[in-house]
Amino acid sequence: MGAGWRRLVLTTAVGGIGLSLYAGLLTVEDVRDRAASERDIAAACDHLVSGAQVMDLQGGMVRAESDDWDKRRLDIRRLPGTCTVYKKTDGPHKSTELFRLAVRSGDDPEPVNGVGDQSSVPFSLFDDHLRPKADATAVAARDPEDWPLGDGTLGSYTDFRTTIRAECGPGSDTGAPGLLKVTAVALYPKVPGEDRRRLASLAHAAMRQLTHRTGCHTRLPALPARLAPVPTRLRPAASAGGSCRWAARLVKKENRLPDRALATPVRDTNPVESCLLAVGPDRVRAVAPGLDGAQRDYAEATRAAAPWWLRTVSYFGAEAESVNLRTLTDDTKLKPGTAGGEEGTWWASSLCHGEPALHTLATASPYDRVLGPEAINSMFRAYVDDITARRGCAHVTYPTAKDFRKR
Repeated sequence: MGAGWRRLVLTTAVGGIGLSLYAGLLTVEDVRDRAASERDIAAACDHLVSGAQVMDLQGGMVRAESDDWDKRRLDIRRLPGTCTVYKKTDGPHKSTELFRLAVRSGDDPEPVNGVGDQSSVPFSLFDDHLRPKADATAVAARDPEDWPLGDGTLGSYTDFRTTIRAECGPGSDTGAPGLLKVTAVALYPKVPGEDRRRLASLAHAAMRQLTHRTGCHTRLPALPARLAPVPTRLRPAASAGGSCRWAARLVKKENRLPDRALATPVRDTNPVESCLLAVGPDRVRAVAPGLDGAQRDYAEATRAAAPWWLRTVSYFGAEAESVNLRTLTDDTKLKPGTAGGEEGTWWASSLCHGEPALHTLATASPYDRVLGPEAINSMFRAYVDDITARRGCAHVTYPTAKDFRKR
């Protein structure tokens, strides 16, 4: 068989190992490199994902490698865990971040949910050319609100990540966790629609493997037929709907309150529900001169570098049992049935149809100082009253007035 025929046979066989994107372009060396990369990715991620599917992200590639500099690889026997994959190129930057898979368990020492962490700021201060934005709170480009997959019980997604969740029910093996979460993340900008679907498929397939191998008995719904783009542009808070509807009635009464909102669809079955609220630059400029003393100083000094925003999140059922309060100095696991406040974050508790729930509000510093304790207290109580009434919750425990004076 001549060299041309051997190459044709190898190229034709490519589809069998996941190379449909490159079927007519690969050399023998390319085929070998791609196959080796697929095996490396699968091993690094403890065989929860297909290396071929990962390498089809970002238009497809021939070579990739896992983050193996210190032999860190995902191991489902030791959770939480992650694996990271890099795209290899021949250019000056020989590798760029491509994909990350994170696996968490509700039984881990580290809770699966976190509030109060300033590293999860939703807004970017700079544009793609590293120039300061004139309006930083127009778009939640850095960390937008997650939208529910279907009714929310399967998980949630944004344009660059998908989280699949599973609650382990009766019939699970002894030692199986109560809650499992798998998150697939694209680590490159401008993720196209087809990759949004690939991320969801990767996370869903990983969860199927995970539940089988951990002895978790659950029913994993199919992915929705369509994953619409997730909104990132904030809208006027005065006309907000969905998860931010409760705020629309308040913002007209006090000009220090947010005038922008990013809501998510409301689902009675959704185990996590959030609302992002922020203040636009025009309102900041209008409010700052009228503030008193330290509030005015904070507003004038930080309005360009620290956007004014707050976020409410409620966790229900198994999600409420695994919430971490992150501060600059410590992490504290929040307990259902309690209420309090710490470093710009407040929480309340309730029982919803016999299941625990935690309701939280986190503010960006120094916006909490601009608002002041009375305004935050009033706003948080309005939020908790609304969501507990809407979700049929009772036995509500609120923070005390003293909790809102903590800094």
